[in-house]
Amino acid sequence: MLKLLWDAGFKKSYKKKVAHSVRLKNKFEQAMTLFAAKPFHPKLRTHKLSGLLDGSWSFSVDYDCRVVFDFIDEKTVLLIDIGTHDEVY
Repeated sequence: MLKLLWDAGFKKSYKKKVAHSVRLKNKFEQAMTLFAAKPFHPKLRTHKLSGLLDGSWSFSVDYDCRVVFDFIDEKTVLLIDIGTHDEVY
C-alpha cells in the first residue's frame, strides 16, 4: 500500500475542483483507494509525463479529471495537482 502525501497546491486544487461535487468526490475516493493498492491498474491509465512535467506521472479519476504526482520512493507518492486535462498539463 502506497503512502499518499498531499502537496499544498494539491490541497488547494482539490478543495476548488473536487470537494464540492459529491459525484466527483466519490470517484476520487474510489480512484485513490485503487491507486494506493495498485498504482498501475489499467482502470487508472497511469502514465509518465513529458515536456514541462517530465519526470512526473498522472492517473485518471474519471473521463476528464487527472491527478499529477511524483514517486518519492517505492512506497511514497506526492500528489501535486488535480483537474481537467487542460488544467493540469
